[in-house]
Amino acid sequence: MSETTQAVVDDGIDKIDPHHHIWDLQRNYHPWLIDPNPPRRVYGDSTPLRHDYLIGDYLADAANQRIVKSVYLQCGWDPSDPVAETRYVQEVSDAHPQGFPHAVVAHADLDADDVETLLKGHCQFPLMRGVRMLLNWHETPHYRWSARPDYMSDPKWLRGYELLGKYGLSFDCQLYPHQMPEAAAVAARFPEVPMIVNHTGMPVDRDAAGVQRWRDGMTALASHRHVAVKISGLGMVDHHWTEESIRPFVRDTIEIFGADRTMFASNFPVDKLKGSFDRHYEAFKSIVGDLPLADRRKLFHDTAQRVYRL
Repeated sequence: MSETTQAVVDDGIDKIDPHHHIWDLQRNYHPWLIDPNPPRRVYGDSTPLRHDYLIGDYLADAANQRIVKSVYLQCGWDPSDPVAETRYVQEVSDAHPQGFPHAVVAHADLDADDVETLLKGHCQFPLMRGVRMLLNWHETPHYRWSARPDYMSDPKWLRGYELLGKYGLSFDCQLYPHQMPEAAAVAARFPEVPMIVNHTGMPVDRDAAGVQRWRDGMTALASHRHVAVKISGLGMVDHHWTEESIRPFVRDTIEIFGADRTMFASNFPVDKLKGSFDRHYEAFKSIVGDLPLADRRKLFHDTAQRVYRL
């Protein structure tokens, strides 16, 4: 069946999407979407993303899946003015009849000298919930988002991380499995800062050793009760994914973290590179179709509502 005729099963569950993006390239500067020669990333060619993707576009993509609330994640905004990204999303939400998006996870360089001033700037907006600073480091150059591999052991970065607790903010943690033991140590040191693992922990290395490294790292992170996880982004590391190819990662994640700390997310429009919104969500629904209704409600709605204080 083609994606244009994807069968949609109404499971009766209102959903919260805790991870998506929007961008208005006519109004705002996103270097990776505007500058020539976009960087190569793990997800492949980003050319199809280099156009406006407004809240109406997102809601059109999501129209069949009972999305009632959503969380915006920072996405490569002009690094000279991170607070402007939060201001923009607040304006979009204020103007939308249903208030989409309903929360913001903003960018901050946690090792910056002025990080506290930056956090205060973000926190002037009611939608502000947390920070994401991309930590992905890999020996394969085009898998890297981070400028360096050692942030989580840098005392200056750790001081910035500690400030998240002061301001009641969470940390969205995007990294690779080999970095998870270090992230687990950060979580242990700062239990007052909720941590949310992004994109199913990005299991990019698919040999037996790589999958075991992912499973061990997820288990280490899940041992801390204030760590949650979003199941999304599997197409970024499995470009020809099928329901069966992602099933082990979905079910293992739920088993490791439990439904009360796991949530499904779209990562749109980035995950649109690897399939429609319906294709992703119908796969999620099928993979967990045998779970109790209470667990499925947590996975699709309740966990996101609690974690992002919606």
